[in-house]
Amino acid sequence: MVTLDFRTLTVPVGIVRILEVILTCISFSLVASVGHSTSPFWTWCMFTWCFCFCITFLILFLEFISLSAKFPISWDDFTTAFAMLATLMVCGVFFVFFTLILLLFASVFNCSTCGKQIGATVTSCLAFILYAVEVGLTRAKPDEISGFLATVPGLLKVLEAFVACIIFICLDYNWYSRFPGLQWCVAVYCLCFIFALLVIIFTIGRLLSLFPVPFDKVLIVCNVVAVLMYITAVVIWPVYSFKNNPRPSNCSRGCSWNNLAVITFMTCFNLVAYIVDTIYSFRLVFFISRT
Repeated sequence: MVTLDFRTLTVPVGIVRILEVILTCISFSLVASVGHSTSPFWTWCMFTWCFCFCITFLILFLEFISLSAKFPISWDDFTTAFAMLATLMVCGVFFVFFTLILLLFASVFNCSTCGKQIGATVTSCLAFILYAVEVGLTRAKPDEISGFLATVPGLLKVLEAFVACIIFICLDYNWYSRFPGLQWCVAVYCLCFIFALLVIIFTIGRLLSLFPVPFDKVLIVCNVVAVLMYITAVVIWPVYSFKNNPRPSNCSRGCSWNNLAVITFMTCFNLVAYIVDTIYSFRLVFFISRT
């Protein structure tokens, strides 16, 4: 029997999710009303708004009819991981839509539609803020027993996987296949991404008990290995990518050299994320757990 739980709509997290649904719906409705575009950035923005709208609405609906507890997954870990992912995706869409569509592509639209594009940018910014607020509301507080993905290391795992996806999007096989050093960097990105993804899947699926050794020890070892591997990538990728390869004078939007620069920046960013992840993991295992 289905039980309606109105409290899920009145608690702070529920109110935030309702606003997220409204703002993401407004965002893709405004952009869709302007017209279709063949730009991959337009496609990515529309996918992000629709994806976040659908999943957020589904979470609200399942919690409202009290079916969320019947799923054989860690629901709190799932909602926290999605909130973190949505925060990153909507943040990326906000900057992409503002810089690449509003500033570069505005000339292809009539001035009568500029207001809709500006409105979509504003609602995307507000949606990003709300998803960030949701992460703050669902994140595990000190001395609070919660799922792994609700902790700082868990949120960092989502961040690390997301950044790796950006790197994969920018990779060019014809370029990195020419140099063994760049192939090693791609292997680093893949191996670390697979581990982060497995941690997320095993946590949401409540499968951490399948590990033959304590999960926290496995996490620390893998994080240390990831830091060491990313340190090599931070050094090797720029050396092979930019040595005797200056930026072309006619390099504009879509230039492959820009993708190399993005990968370099994201590699450094992910290295910092893995270092912070390792420090927090050490702190949770060897300091907080002992107290």
